[in-house]
Amino acid sequence: MRTFGWVAVVLLGFTPALRADDWPQYRGPARDGVSRETGLLKQWPQGGPALLWTYDEAGVGYSGPAVVGDRLYLAGGRGEAERLIALDIKTVAGGTAKQVWSTEIGPLFQWKGNSWNVGPNATPTVGGGRVYALGGFGDLVCVEAASGKETWRKNQPRDLGGEVDPIGGGLTEPTSLGWGYASSPLLDGDRLICVPGGKRGLLAALNPGTGAVLWQSQDVTDQASYSSPLAVEIGGVKQYVQVTNGGAVGVAAANGKKLWSFRRNPAFDDVVIATPIFHDNCLYATVGFNQGCDLIKLTPKGSEIGAERVYTNKTVDNRDGGVVLVDGHVYGHSETLGWFCQEFKTGKVVWSDKALGRGSVTCADGLLYCCTEKDGIVALVQPTPEGWTEAGRLKLPRKSTLRRPSGGLWTHPVVANGKLYIRDQELLFCYDIKR
Repeated sequence: MRTFGWVAVVLLGFTPALRADDWPQYRGPARDGVSRETGLLKQWPQGGPALLWTYDEAGVGYSGPAVVGDRLYLAGGRGEAERLIALDIKTVAGGTAKQVWSTEIGPLFQWKGNSWNVGPNATPTVGGGRVYALGGFGDLVCVEAASGKETWRKNQPRDLGGEVDPIGGGLTEPTSLGWGYASSPLLDGDRLICVPGGKRGLLAALNPGTGAVLWQSQDVTDQASYSSPLAVEIGGVKQYVQVTNGGAVGVAAANGKKLWSFRRNPAFDDVVIATPIFHDNCLYATVGFNQGCDLIKLTPKGSEIGAERVYTNKTVDNRDGGVVLVDGHVYGHSETLGWFCQEFKTGKVVWSDKALGRGSVTCADGLLYCCTEKDGIVALVQPTPEGWTEAGRLKLPRKSTLRRPSGGLWTHPVVANGKLYIRDQELLFCYDIKR
């Protein structure tokens, strides 16, 4: 078996509501890796945009930042504990942001012989005056956004019967945890959706204010993958979608009942990390290690939903850097191709280029932010079917000293309120990209 590490959200009473340019959860406002803000630099100066500050106490882990107003939240391992950290990003002094509070999530995720990942992998989720964070051992904690005071907590293996697909990972006994929990919580109105996995249900809906279990998807019992859930609507029916090693599934938002499933044959035989894209009643999923990609058409049929394969191929296999959809084309990094542009509806690869090493991607104001996992280079790229077209590069001034030897810079770029955030373990860099 191959091995691979990691996997690779209104403050109470007085915080303003979410703005269009906030980044309150994993992969942004719509969980698609695309920021809706405008007015950003279209071309970077030589050497890249200005570095505003560097925070060097973020700890270990691959959790990305969530940004709401003047606060930034992220999770990191410090000492023997994983912690949820809040930074004041408005008041910057001495070249760094100030920590406002820090709250313990749970023990530090690690296991003997793991040279890939240590600490939390999930990005915090912010909403309703609260912050939700998930640790590697499955500790899910809710705190007050203003103070960091804990409101409630759940342990997914203990309280929800949770299991992570252990393929390639190290923790299999007494509970399957593989490379640790990495699915970022999804806040959807009066439900907080998490992915415990296992025989009691792949997905669970909790009361955001109390943590009480509203339902678990008892007829969908796949083990959790490292991919995060989406909230979608098909035929007027609200549902939550999750990709696992077995394929993809949708469950009703109201009660967690299975609405449809797409079972892959054969199943993915390595880690499933990338979060899918949902567009025009189609679900696009891709997995690295020569696993490939699928496009699934979801069609309402009376009270049921049909799931039909549009295409499956091994041309595009995205490992951990994610993909984005821009104007009918998918962009990202493929193990076999390098950086690519692919037609969403047909699966046809329009172009590929190895001008940049393997990495992650985010889109904002019509441009791609591509960050390499090994050398800390970030390229600003125009998403066009005409080919790889750069509009500037920067190189991070420092490299993490805490990153595991087999690990990479796997945290995805975040664009919020005119700033670009890049995390490399204990280091969090903030760049000014506003015009």
